Amino acid sequence: MMIRRLMTYIAVLLFSVTVSKAEAATPSRYLNEVTVTARRPMKDIGVTKTVFDSTMLKENVANSMADVLAYNSSIFVKSYGRATLSTVAFRGTSPSHTQVTWNGMKINSPMLGMTDFSTIPSYFVDDASLLHGSSSLNEAGGGLGGLVKLATIPDMADGFNARYIQGIGSFKTFDEFLRLTYGSERWHLSTRVAYSSSPNDYKYVNHDKKLNIYDDNHNIIGQYYPTERNRSGAYKDLNILQEVYFSPSSREQLSLSAWYTHSNRELPLLTTDYGDEKEFENRQRENTFRGVISWRHTRSKWSSTINGGYIHTWMAYDYRRDVGNGELASMTRSRSLVNTVYGQANADFSPSRKWFFTAGLSAHQHFVRSIDKNIITTDGDNALLGYDKARIELSGSASAKWQPNERFGVSVLFLEDMYGTRWSPVIPALFVDGIITRTGNISFRASVSRNHKFPSLNDLYFLPGGNPNLRSEDGVNYDIGLSFDTGSGGAWGLSGGVTWFDSYINNWIIWLPTTKGFFSPRNIRQVHAYGVEVKANLTAQLWKGWLFDLNASYSHTPSINRGDPMSPADRSVGKQLPYVPLNSASFTGRLSWRGWSFLYKWCWYSRRYTMSSNDVAISGYLPDYFMNNISLEKGLSLRPLDLSLKFAVNNLFDEDYLSVLAHPMPGINFEFFIGITPKFHHKKTSELNY
Repeated sequence: MMIRRLMTYIAVLLFSVTVSKAEAATPSRYLNEVTVTARRPMKDIGVTKTVFDSTMLKENVANSMADVLAYNSSIFVKSYGRATLSTVAFRGTSPSHTQVTWNGMKINSPMLGMTDFSTIPSYFVDDASLLHGSSSLNEAGGGLGGLVKLATIPDMADGFNARYIQGIGSFKTFDEFLRLTYGSERWHLSTRVAYSSSPNDYKYVNHDKKLNIYDDNHNIIGQYYPTERNRSGAYKDLNILQEVYFSPSSREQLSLSAWYTHSNRELPLLTTDYGDEKEFENRQRENTFRGVISWRHTRSKWSSTINGGYIHTWMAYDYRRDVGNGELASMTRSRSLVNTVYGQANADFSPSRKWFFTAGLSAHQHFVRSIDKNIITTDGDNALLGYDKARIELSGSASAKWQPNERFGVSVLFLEDMYGTRWSPVIPALFVDGIITRTGNISFRASVSRNHKFPSLNDLYFLPGGNPNLRSEDGVNYDIGLSFDTGSGGAWGLSGGVTWFDSYINNWIIWLPTTKGFFSPRNIRQVHAYGVEVKANLTAQLWKGWLFDLNASYSHTPSINRGDPMSPADRSVGKQLPYVPLNSASFTGRLSWRGWSFLYKWCWYSRRYTMSSNDVAISGYLPDYFMNNISLEKGLSLRPLDLSLKFAVNNLFDEDYLSVLAHPMPGINFEFFIGITPKFHHKKTSELNY
């Protein structure tokens, strides 16, 4: 493992040295410097945001949003394995503290409170950004760590267009993507289909087992860790996205987005399982429909948006095993049905260049039924174990933003949430930013806010273990940061920033084992999460035809339990929370030349404790790991079509690692993609200003 890490450091160092030498050797064929002056968007006063461009989102058709976030930001992506549950967490918080919106509608599970990013194809997202800490309140409450904002936008190409991508990878993996679009002066339609399948039977070294080596006399002369295959991990995922955009004028737009997901996944056996995979069936199936319709009306000084949406999710989990007669008997038949109705209205008003006002009201009505058909309780005739609940979530917000000049701005926001019959306290937030100097465009930003999060339905009602007496989580967030943006015309550009943040979260909810043999959520008094976020971007025209782009990010995130001991044996107070890395970083470097593109991706997570006591005994922690991916792509322009060929290597140095205890991860693996874009000849139409 040390050799692999050394190779990683050498690769990064050589890459940096190569870039430095190339910059030094660049001939003086720079573009003439152009000064562009623009007023900063008032909506973003004091906001800490990470924006993902289209090259990050469309880098690989096999990628999910979990992959995009892991390699293009420093937030923690917790993965249970290839094509299994993947969640994200900001600033030392938990996945349930990350809010996720799609075209304005929250898509966090009302049962779990979090989102599985492995089920979101990156090719289904056109606009993605992260709002860190207090900045998330500009979109929704409850994001104690932050918010992931996802959206689709119309393809502005005229006439009929098509694109098809076929991917073939290790472990008999197949990825297919098709997009059909049609555009006219008023209408834009798009259909996207993505399908992925794989037996997913990759090899890994099982460090949770040891096998003996015997001599001819059956004496043990040694031991070794066996190489095994990921057992029962096959998956088939289908996603279909239909979009319709209608613009009767340049000031109005009606849009409809409908997204259907069908997933059939086996849940792989753990590294600690010794049985034959033929004696088990561990399967999760899901059918989800998400639909959003939106009407936007724009005038010179004001705009308004009305959204409506609906989410339907049917999820099944089945666990069967051989009870000794050669037949699989059902042990668990969990069924969950979620229906959510959504409505939202927003308005913006700017009476002058100095003032900008916003107001919004949203509602999410959830209907959730979660049962285990295998267990009948004694509460009544044929009563099933589970719960059947409905809960409404209301949220109202208003903000005022004042920018007396181009160098300084202030924003004040007030938000209030209601879950069921419980109201949160009024949530205030203050944002300030300003330009320190035009040289290098050095600017500062600062914010302070409260935030509030209600328990999820599983936290309250899951059987066994739910705790209806849980209190809501609330906290105070502070952050302050500096950023810069400099460059030399089209020759090179350098930008970046550093942000310090500090959060105190009361009544943190954590699931802990009980003496009855199951887990149950409890409130611990306080968690102190603080740290530093750093990011940088470098673009350069090395020499004629050669382009280089580098993105890097780093986070230092202590997240400490400051609560009271729950028992005399409780050793968790003053310790880092489980599965929260103290340090994380990511790096991507792209080198392009005449249709060729080489991409290097790297990410790192430091040690993660698996126990609240931070005990480093066996299975008490997961060691840090580095992940390295590379790809080489060539674009060809032929008369009837454009063609792209791409070869990718994942886990370049065959790193042996775990993201979650006892869940194996794949070693080095390969992918090949071919993209076909037919060329259609269209008549030119007038372009609308959206």
